Amino acid sequence: MIEIDGSQKSGSGTILRLSVALAGITGEPLHIFNIRKRRSEPGLRPQHLEAVLTAARLCDATVRGASLGSQELWFEPSKIKGGQVKAEIGTAGSIPMLILTVLPMCIFASEPVDLQITKGGTDVSHSPTINYLRFVLIPTLEQLGVKAMIEVNKYGYYPKGMGEVTLKVQPCKKILPFKRTEFGKITEIEGVSVCTFLADRKVAERQAKEAERQLAGHGFSPRIEVVNDFSNPLQKGSSLVLWSKTDTGTLLGADAIGEIRKSSEAVAQEAAKNLLDEIWAEATADVHLADMLVPFVALAKGESEYLTRVLTEHIESNIWLASTILGVDFKVEKNGRLFKILKTQ
Repeated sequence: MIEIDGSQKSGSGTILRLSVALAGITGEPLHIFNIRKRRSEPGLRPQHLEAVLTAARLCDATVRGASLGSQELWFEPSKIKGGQVKAEIGTAGSIPMLILTVLPMCIFASEPVDLQITKGGTDVSHSPTINYLRFVLIPTLEQLGVKAMIEVNKYGYYPKGMGEVTLKVQPCKKILPFKRTEFGKITEIEGVSVCTFLADRKVAERQAKEAERQLAGHGFSPRIEVVNDFSNPLQKGSSLVLWSKTDTGTLLGADAIGEIRKSSEAVAQEAAKNLLDEIWAEATADVHLADMLVPFVALAKGESEYLTRVLTEHIESNIWLASTILGVDFKVEKNGRLFKILKTQ
């Protein structure tokens, strides 16, 4: 049985989510305790609980301790079957974080997965936006042989959520290693600026225009799509994701969300600054992609390596978990201003 102390490293919900995913893939029973122990509201919150239950549906797992506030959980998986699966968060809890839990499992399903996620947040604090996953993570995973797509049916924001997303994944017999050690030259910068029921205030247009102005000041000519969305009349909100591509295949992203008393221009400035920080550092994986890649390169056959500008708690947590559960070897080396993440054979 896999034994994980959830208070280790970042002590966050990431420990729970990745532990469950890797247990499902290996078929090993998992016992995790001290779940989010150091948080102001420790234990399972609605989004964590639904992530566990969705993973359990994918692999017919027997679960004990799956209740709100629980700090201890037993997860005994069977074969990952795939098919049509439904998940309902019921709050503005993060849909992207639920996807990050189950996506590694879906790759190893016996049949294609069609996951319908409802009543959650697509663009909320302390989480990547859904469009970051669509335009940065998924295209990067394609380079590893992963075939997945995300459809946004309804955008959802804090505090009501009510977002709806479809995740479709084809089984993958082999995950390819990821080697990206040369930044290269920028070939294009793109983005998507979304607002829901805020078209009258031109929120999406203002976000896009300010992001273009910020990036143009550094010699770039971005193409940013403006989306005036009307999918969710129960919840207004906005988000912006930007990404750059280079001639070596490097894909870097940055995003920001709208909030009360946060101007559209401030949203754009935040996203643009974060993307420029990645570009100037010449990283080959941005700070968020760098931790999301860890479980996939851990599961890939062969050596992987990439460069990131910051060694975050999430990167360290994911490396620790992947090494503990899968028995793979990672090395982190200082590489000038960057950190090289190296997964050996």
